[in-house]
Amino acid sequence: MNKSLRVYFASDQHFGAPTREESIPREQKFVQWLDTIKNDADILFLLGDLFDFWFEYKTVVPKGFVRVLGKLAELKDSGIEIHFFVGNHDLWMRNYFENELGIAVYYAPKEFVFNGKTFLIGHGDGLGPGDTNYKRMKKIFTNNLCQWLFRWLHPDIGMRLAQYLSVENKLISGVEDVKFLGEDEWLLKYCKRKLETKHYDYFVFGHRHLPLEIDINQNSKYTNTGDWITHFTYAVFEDQNLTLKTYIV
Repeated sequence: MNKSLRVYFASDQHFGAPTREESIPREQKFVQWLDTIKNDADILFLLGDLFDFWFEYKTVVPKGFVRVLGKLAELKDSGIEIHFFVGNHDLWMRNYFENELGIAVYYAPKEFVFNGKTFLIGHGDGLGPGDTNYKRMKKIFTNNLCQWLFRWLHPDIGMRLAQYLSVENKLISGVEDVKFLGEDEWLLKYCKRKLETKHYDYFVFGHRHLPLEIDINQNSKYTNTGDWITHFTYAVFEDQNLTLKTYIV
């Protein structure tokens, strides 16, 4: 008999924002949570924006985040399968996680099957209708020439500029979008559109910074994992059920 898997999901930690000093207590809290799941987790999904900004130079690693990276390495070495979906704040990730930590990295939503249930999982940015300004900006940020030009900036200059824009630019930070839109939730519309061509039991996304559990129909559910800035929420799937929970120390 196949083992029933226990799968955890978390997203939008935005470590490094608004400052390194203010971020460290949240990093410590997240590491404590990782400690609580390491004895029963089979799989961990990190659904993007783990960092408020991340750019992989060929020979330079962004300074900081050693607690988080070390704990992820510990969990991976202990046998826990870890998957990472690139978000809009860490979309410049390349192969560092794969080469150093053995963590699979994805750039688009991907389908998985656990305990007989079908999942569609991703970060969530740029999906569904609307959000045209961000989609236009993402095309610029993912352009190979733009990334090549940015790489030629000295890391001290490039990182400082990007961190400033990440916090101060409302289009990038998304702080003005953290409000429930009801039936106009564009990720909910995206899920409904996907169901027109294929059945999924669960859709799991981040990006919205809103912990959400919405029954799309009798057989499909959309869950948003919230964030680790104000909500400290995560999702866990065990047996046949996906549940949203809050980590309280």
